[in-house]
Formats: sequence, structure tokens, C-alpha cells
Amino acid sequence: MRNGLILITGSARGDVELAIRAEEKGFDSVFTIEFFNRHGYVPLAAIAQATSRIRIGTGIANAFTRSPLLHASAAMDLDELSEGRMVLGLGSATKRMNEDWFGMPFSAPAARMEELVNLLRAAFAAQKGGGFRFEGEFWNLKVPIYARPGAAREQIPIWIAAVNRGMIRAAGHVADGLVGHPIATRRWHREVTLPGLRAGETSAGREEGACLLAPYVVCVIADSREQALREAKGQIGFYYTTKLYHSILDLHGLRHVGEACSAALRKFDTKAMAEAIPDELVDEIAIACTPDEAQDRLAQWKDLTEDPLFYPPSIGVRPERVLENAHAILDIFGSDG
Repeated sequence: MRNGLILITGSARGDVELAIRAEEKGFDSVFTIEFFNRHGYVPLAAIAQATSRIRIGTGIANAFTRSPLLHASAAMDLDELSEGRMVLGLGSATKRMNEDWFGMPFSAPAARMEELVNLLRAAFAAQKGGGFRFEGEFWNLKVPIYARPGAAREQIPIWIAAVNRGMIRAAGHVADGLVGHPIATRRWHREVTLPGLRAGETSAGREEGACLLAPYVVCVIADSREQALREAKGQIGFYYTTKLYHSILDLHGLRHVGEACSAALRKFDTKAMAEAIPDELVDEIAIACTPDEAQDRLAQWKDLTEDPLFYPPSIGVRPERVLENAHAILDIFGSDG
């Protein structure tokens, strides 16, 4: 398996240091996150310079809070700095995040994402000069003199974050990979994500498997299963406060779990969020176990993906424990090059 690590140390410098160790441990890839207080692209420049083999990527950058050519230029710069190791991961985020956090309009996310991917591919292909034009439903761009000397590749892999069916189809239509959400269950991926990807590929005339599945896998390695479950539940409960993701729970007949998480958020009761998550749901979503159980837990994902992205939880977890867990993940799942 091509193991990847989500960098979530809480600091740009810490992410660089963790990426260096991930390369030393033989991991295939590392990915930055983006939030209202974290930039998806900037740390990757330092990581590109501090490493030599490991793939780097945004996991994910906010698709609609930048103009398309800012995404394109950042990706090409990072691909050049890393000598062709960049993966551009993009996600729509929620309506609230776009509008309330970044002051950006939000509409038709799946259709806009498809067009954005096509626009970015056109920009990458136009890097040798001669101008760039793109006319679409959402963007119309015209750059009379457009070139990108020094680009490492003619194309850069583009992955799309997707949870629900519309964005899954969009990924199947145009993307190289689908980044699975941290609280998507294995059953959701088996019954919804992968069939949706294959249908999207077919309708777009693409080969089956053109878009790979790279799921976030919440991962906690602890001395006791009880501690591992507790830490995983904090992260899962936090995500399930968002009603957009309750479609996953509906598949399992667990809508009441999401409603309990949403109610706990209104009271700012993080303990109740975690307690609302049943153990069985954690086992469908996460690797939460002791070190000796970890490889068997990962084996449960092998029929779904060759590209798991290990995600250490941080909600309700002390920063030093987040880092300790990340190092445990590298020790257990790394090959040491």
C-alpha cells in the first residue's frame, strides 16, 4: 500500500519536521491541511526543499477561496521545487466555511469543481507559452501572454475531496483521485463512493479506475483500546456535528447519532459529542487500537484502496499526544525506506 500521512502538528515548522521523518520511515506521501488558521500551500515549499523522495500534496486546499490561476501557479511552483512530486488536492468545503470564514460566495459546488479541474488542466498544458484562454460557465479567463518556464511536468495529479454523491460523480468525471472524508465508513466507500466513481468514469468515457480512492483513515495507536476509542470518538463526533455528513449515518440507520452530535455542539459539550459515537461506528471509520492490532485493522481497508491517508485526531487531544500518535503511526506502518 502507498501509505500517506496527514500533517496535523499544529504548526508549519512541526509539519516540516514530521514530513522529514515520514520520508525516513518510508511513507509514500504527506499532505497538508487547510483551515481558517492554516495555509495549505506554504508549508509544502519548505517540505519540498527538506525532502527528496516523498510525494507532497494539499489534503486539501480550499477550491473556491482562490482564483483558479493562483491554484495553478502554486501547484506548478511546488511541483518544480519538489522535482515532480506534487499532488494538488482540492475541496469545496461547506457553504458556511466559504461564506462565514472567507467571505466568498458559494454555489453549485460539484459543477464548479468539475470546471475548475478542467481549467487547471488547461492551464498546466498551456505552460509553454502562446497565451491562455478559458471560457466556461463559472470562469472566463484570458491571458494574452502565458508561460511557465521551469515547470517540472506537463500535468500535475488533481484529487478532489468528496463525501456525497454529486461530488463523487464529479471526481469520477475529471479527477485523478478522490480524497475520502475522515468520517466516511468502509461501507459508505464500498456501496456509495466506489460505485459512484465507476459510474462517473463511464459517463465521461474514462477507463475504470482512472480516479483512485485515497481515503482519510482516522488512526489512533494507544496502549489501551479504550484510550484509542476515546480519542477517535472525539474527532468523529466533531465532524458529525455537520448535517451535510449525516447521509453517511443514514446508510447505517444511525441518523440519531448525528443529531446527538449536533445537539452537543449547541451546548459546546465536546464530551457528549464523543459519547454519542458507538464503538461499532468507530471500527467502521477508524483504526483505533493497540500497536499489535494495527496491521490487522489496516487490512480491512485493502479491498477499498491502495492509498490510505492516516489521520491522527486532534479534537480533545493534547498537542503532544497528537504528535506522539503521529510518530507511532510512522513507526508501525512505515517501511523505513
